[in-house]
Amino acid sequence: MARAAWYGSRIVMRQVSAESPGIFDFIIDLHHACNGDWESLLSSGISSEELDNFLEYAAMFLCNLGNYYGEGDQKFVPNLTEEALRKIAAVSPKTKDGLEKIIGPMLAIPPFGLGYPSKNAELAYYPGAEDAGPISQEEVAKVPEVMGNRSIGPENTRLRKLIQDGKPIFHLLQASAETGDSPQELADGVFLVKGDHSDELAKVCQALEKAREHAGSEKQSRFLEHYIECFRTGSLEAFQESQKGWVTDVAARVENLIGFIEPYRDPAGIRAEWEAMVGIADPDEAARLGRFVESSTAVIRQLPWAVEGENNGKGPFEKSLFDAPDFTSVHALAVCASIVFEAANLPNYEYIRENYGFKNVVLANRLSANNNPELPCHWLVGHGTGKLLSETSPGVFNFDQKNPPTNPITGKAVTSYYRPGQIWGSVFGKLGGTVEECRAILVSEYLMDSKEVLEIFGYTDNSSEITANDLLYATYLNIGVDGLQALQHYNIQNHAWGQVHHQAHFSILKHLLQEGDGVISITHDVESSSLKVQVDRSKILSHGKPALGCYLLCLHIWRCTADVSSCKDYYEPLCAVDGEYDEWRKIVCSKPNPRWKFVQPNTFVNEHGGVDIKVYEESNRGIIQSWVERDI
Repeated sequence: MARAAWYGSRIVMRQVSAESPGIFDFIIDLHHACNGDWESLLSSGISSEELDNFLEYAAMFLCNLGNYYGEGDQKFVPNLTEEALRKIAAVSPKTKDGLEKIIGPMLAIPPFGLGYPSKNAELAYYPGAEDAGPISQEEVAKVPEVMGNRSIGPENTRLRKLIQDGKPIFHLLQASAETGDSPQELADGVFLVKGDHSDELAKVCQALEKAREHAGSEKQSRFLEHYIECFRTGSLEAFQESQKGWVTDVAARVENLIGFIEPYRDPAGIRAEWEAMVGIADPDEAARLGRFVESSTAVIRQLPWAVEGENNGKGPFEKSLFDAPDFTSVHALAVCASIVFEAANLPNYEYIRENYGFKNVVLANRLSANNNPELPCHWLVGHGTGKLLSETSPGVFNFDQKNPPTNPITGKAVTSYYRPGQIWGSVFGKLGGTVEECRAILVSEYLMDSKEVLEIFGYTDNSSEITANDLLYATYLNIGVDGLQALQHYNIQNHAWGQVHHQAHFSILKHLLQEGDGVISITHDVESSSLKVQVDRSKILSHGKPALGCYLLCLHIWRCTADVSSCKDYYEPLCAVDGEYDEWRKIVCSKPNPRWKFVQPNTFVNEHGGVDIKVYEESNRGIIQSWVERDI
């Protein structure tokens, strides 16, 4: 499973930028050329500082699987001159030639970040021919209808613009190990081309076949079979079948996520990045999380849309049966993604979540759950709650359409809902990811005064190190700090947020500053160019919690009722960075936090047929060495 995860590395790079695979090869070839003796490159005439700057760039590139930060989507370039890079590359003809192929785009600024292709942004979800010009948002928006008419999902696709006979045409590149004989015309000017990432996916399938030989149950064998079918043929129906089996494989000793999963980086909000994780369950941590799962129904009744006496106290905007998901803590063995995430709540298909269930997986060696009670609230009750009012098929509704529930925001009966074939992502588009993350974050922050929840994780009024009240106070301080630090992920050139979680954190801070009656305040000291977050403890429960609850209620109801118009009108102004907020952004960007880098182990089959694990030095050199030995 770990090998299958790592074989997808080049897929991520190819999704980020055209030059990323070439930069990866250049780094690996350099290591081979000097046999890992990086100091030997000093004989080429570079300084020790220049060598260190290159190793810093190389390690950062490998940890983000591309030349854009996984967290923030901003481009980063080596702190080196062209002359220094060419001296480094002179170690061999292969590295010299490799550098020339990528040095231009490697050093180019702009583009500044990821987004629809333009002067200031790029994204290899939308590659194009040189004579075609960049694809426009309007052109991107035309293709989903064609895909829907042919029942082709977008998650594992890219969209290429070409010119044929003087007119633009579009190739929908579908990820699959199998390659088609020729493009298949879907509509006038739109063609399906199979075989994107075919070499990598063929290796993924081979590794998954080996994993099937060691499956712990027939259920695991079946969902691995569906994974293989999906990656071999490109069928997202096969991937959905894999997820139906995966969610019912509860308390798995070896846990996994793999596939084209999250659409966070796509400005259209529909195309997903390759992501894979393999982890080994931690039974002690899982037991603690299990106790939280058991209390989940009682916790849901504390949320602002709950109605006493209706739907077992949960109200009409919750499922009548909250089927508590598998919630497990794992020690991650391999995380192949542009960011080493803290936890996951999957699958993203709403009908699977409602009919088969879902899973929460916390990566304990990335962030220990028992030191952060916000995390299980975020994943279980945040992402896990809500009923999307839907016409599930023509004339069939999952709510009483003749006597619809009352919208608690307007006090009137709801009038909007999801139509047949519509899902959350398709209706809300690029807003979907950030609004859902904001809703989940708000749930955890809203519940941080819940004594019942905090006691599960060891926080009480009398706990020795940190009391429940201290933790509540720290939560509001973090709302301020996280909201301010999020500003370094706002791209002023494109007026766009690079990461949905940071966008959500900023909107929450801005909402509390506007509606919290002073529970949080920001002091800007112009002379020292500093910002200070202050929290009025006396207003946390009287003003802070009601303000968070109001925001949370609105996002939840708009999500449940497919009211994208109201959501957009409210949410987008809260994400605007202007006036004093832009002044704050300048200060935050002048004092950036150090970027995370993670060195991960590798597994090898030994001569006795067992598996050895190799860990590496926690340094830039160790990170590079780990990728060389990954041999992808």
